[in-house]
Amino acid sequence: MPDSCKDCKFYLPVDVIKGLCKLEKNSILPDDVACDNFERQPKCKFCSHYLPEKEYLGKCSEAGLAYPDMNASKCASFEWYNQN
Repeated sequence: MPDSCKDCKFYLPVDVIKGLCKLEKNSILPDDVACDNFERQPKCKFCSHYLPEKEYLGKCSEAGLAYPDMNASKCASFEWYNQN
C-alpha cells in the first residue's frame, strides 16, 4: 500500500475532507498518494510499541490506549516499526 499525504510530516489538515501541503502550499486530500517530498510523520501506527485492537483503536505497551493516527512526535517511547 503506497504512502498517503495524511502520513507525511508536511501535511496540515484543514478539515476532515482536505488539507494543505506545507511545502507546496497547495490543497490536497488526506488519502492522495504521497509525492516525492514525502517524509513519514511519527504516528502510533508506525511505532513498535503499538498493538492494533480494533480498526481505529489500539494499545501502546508504554502508555495504554492509542489511536493509530495519533501524532507521536513528542512521545519519548516512540520507536519506528519496520520503516523501509
